[in-house]
Amino acid sequence: MPMSSPEGERARAGPSPGQIFSAFFRIGLTAFGGPAMVSHIRELVVAKRGWLSPELFQEGIALCQALPGAIAVNVAAYAGYRCGGIPGLLAAFFGFGLPAFGLMLLLSVLYRATRALPSVEAIFSGLAVVVVAIVLHATLVFGRNSLRSVADFGLALLAALLLLLRVSPFLVILTGGLLGIVFFRLRASELCWEERRHRRGSYRDAALLLVVFLAFLLLLWPLAPTLFALAWVMAKIELFAFGGGYTAVSLLFHEVVTVRGWLVNQTLLDGVALGQLTPGPILNTATFIGYLVSGLPGAIVATLGIFWPGLVLVAGVLPIFDRIRGSVLFPRIIRGIVACFVGLLLFVAVKFALAIGWEGKRLLLLLASFCALFLKVELLWVVAGAGLASYLFF
Repeated sequence: MPMSSPEGERARAGPSPGQIFSAFFRIGLTAFGGPAMVSHIRELVVAKRGWLSPELFQEGIALCQALPGAIAVNVAAYAGYRCGGIPGLLAAFFGFGLPAFGLMLLLSVLYRATRALPSVEAIFSGLAVVVVAIVLHATLVFGRNSLRSVADFGLALLAALLLLLRVSPFLVILTGGLLGIVFFRLRASELCWEERRHRRGSYRDAALLLVVFLAFLLLLWPLAPTLFALAWVMAKIELFAFGGGYTAVSLLFHEVVTVRGWLVNQTLLDGVALGQLTPGPILNTATFIGYLVSGLPGAIVATLGIFWPGLVLVAGVLPIFDRIRGSVLFPRIIRGIVACFVGLLLFVAVKFALAIGWEGKRLLLLLASFCALFLKVELLWVVAGAGLASYLFF
């Protein structure tokens, strides 16, 4: 019987947390493009390193699409968890997220120090226009991919109307899920899911992550009420942000601007624009919000608050993923929620547009930005080009 080599034993044992952190840190440095980051993660863990099979990775994509929050962060956490349990999950999460956090924190510091300068004000006035173009484009793309029937369109319009009537977006989302049960009937082929093997999901792991987060909140509650409020608001947004990071913008607007008054509309627009200049998901805007509200501690707490619940969900939902995917109600609820998010996106685009003083130059910039996004120009170049045009002409 041939003897096993140490290299073979290490390969079967999977990558170490240090290897996972290093690999995901390198991805995090260049992870621009929102959901497109998922393809970079696949290239790493499937094609280059062979840490996961294509089948297991595809399962992760399906799981993370059904969960709220930023799909790229959830996929990174899923891959790390499959490779190395809780240590691997944390290594992938922090490795993937640290570059974006560091850059967003730096930009937030510079923003606070230079925002009043005329040149900086001109740049951000142009970037606000780009944010409107980005959200409008996301609305059209999301709607094209999600609205498949009259009922879908009806739920989207109902969501926009309810928001105009100042109904809480969280209540709108819950209403959409309930109406999805009523309106949607899915084919049998959409209700089944192929049997999978090699599951590593554990309720115990999810409970551990949840206990850590709750202990963190309980520690903040009496010592730093503002930090507690930041963590709680961001966690709530994460848990309701079905459909990806752009859909969370409407929830951020509601909580941060309308309810809490932490920022004004224009400042949140600036934060969303900065989120396009950094690698990672648009939910990195939480770092910007946290810093402006409560400095470095606020940036850290807000960032953990908006991403940590996703880690709990990845670990906790994985053991029952096949069963819930095969249920009659779950996909109908998700479809109703997703339809409502199209309405949420439209509402946010309108609200952001109303905050801008429109004139000829801004309309031209909006049209140019929208056309570039429609032609699939890299988002980073669209934002950078708009910033340069604003500096030169505004």
